[in-house]
Amino acid sequence: MRYLPLTPQERADMLGVIGAASVDDLFVDVPEAARLAGPVAGLPSHASEMAVERHMSALAARNLSAGTAPFFIGAGAYRHHVPATVDHLIQRGEFLTAYTPYQPEIAQGTLQVLFEFQTQVARLFGTDVANASMYDGSTACWEAILMAGRVTRRSRAVLSGGLHPHYAEVVRTLARFTGDAITSLDAQLTAAPDDAAVIAAIDAETACVVVQYPDVLGRIPDLARISAAAQAAGALLICVVTEPVALGMIEAPGHLGADIVVGEGQSLGVGLQFGGPYLGLLGCREKFVRQMPGRLCGQTVDADGKRGFVLTLSTREQHIRREKATSNICTNSGLCALAFSIHLTLLGGEGMAQLAAVNHARAQAMVDRLTAIPGVTLLNDAYFNEATLLLPADAREVVRKLAERGVLGGVSLGRLFPGHPELASGLLVTATETVTDEDIEVFARELAQVLEGVAA
Repeated sequence: MRYLPLTPQERADMLGVIGAASVDDLFVDVPEAARLAGPVAGLPSHASEMAVERHMSALAARNLSAGTAPFFIGAGAYRHHVPATVDHLIQRGEFLTAYTPYQPEIAQGTLQVLFEFQTQVARLFGTDVANASMYDGSTACWEAILMAGRVTRRSRAVLSGGLHPHYAEVVRTLARFTGDAITSLDAQLTAAPDDAAVIAAIDAETACVVVQYPDVLGRIPDLARISAAAQAAGALLICVVTEPVALGMIEAPGHLGADIVVGEGQSLGVGLQFGGPYLGLLGCREKFVRQMPGRLCGQTVDADGKRGFVLTLSTREQHIRREKATSNICTNSGLCALAFSIHLTLLGGEGMAQLAAVNHARAQAMVDRLTAIPGVTLLNDAYFNEATLLLPADAREVVRKLAERGVLGGVSLGRLFPGHPELASGLLVTATETVTDEDIEVFARELAQVLEGVAA
């Protein structure tokens, strides 16, 4: 039974108030080619629950999932081992259903968890402060650009060609509604990142430059050099980290001059989960804290001198700031933030460094074995757990054929950057601690055979 609480007249009244002739007018931004003209072809109008379950199970069985095949896919979402302790703890009732209420000091446990999470993110990023999480890495990137505009009172952002193209697309999409000018540099198949091009693009109107670290091709930009150039022009450096495990080995962005650091926290505590929910991270210099979006939890003492936690800063629109809010972030990804915090707590500082070292060693073993295949070369010799290989064939076709052979062999640059044929030979491959020597050997064997077949 359909539940339609509004009458046709009530719906017509609402449409009249907003100036729309019909409900269809609300969807004019959806391209015509993406709209269905009628019911999906071949889909029955109804079926029994048992029949639907059987059909969906058959479709799911056709998938080649991360846990059932040699897996070398990264590009912003990474397969790491998540200890069983994480899942056990986040399912406790006081965590699973917790939400910071409008009298937040009542929820001391929730506030303490978020305070500790902030502390971990700030230490990981090398920033003075960090907020109580955001939706995901891409939207955190956009929020950082808005924040930089408020700080500098400028509205131009320069995006490095090494920024993940999905992040760049989110930025360009949202900038349509704010009027911000976005300069996106092109990705280049060069061994070194585009530091010089980023610096050359900075001018007196630039609010910020956005640089990924390591970048989408696995290269490691010189943040200190870019920061100096940005600072000289009165702009801010925003650093994007899609693989936080890398910070167990390479220097924290905040220590290299980044003014705002954002990232995706999925790698720690949060599984791949078919693309979400994920976890946005944001940290910055203390002097920018009042322009920071989202929430900030703080530690204090109560009237009896006992330690307590409070909601120190909340600049969202639902609170007193209303239209002066710095963000429309209405909640934090609390459960994912908790999972991140538990996993990082289990690792500790030494464990994080060890995990990073294992990831790098696995990636080195993978690269050494794959580049021994005739025709396969390495683009960038400085990388963490992700690197770009150049193939003697279109990487998209190679990836498809590898999947048919039971190997999830990376991400083709042709898929990440459609419309750029000059990148077609690039294959982005990733190895985490979950990759075994056997996985690498299977990948190498199947890749060699696929390339032989393509050449023939």
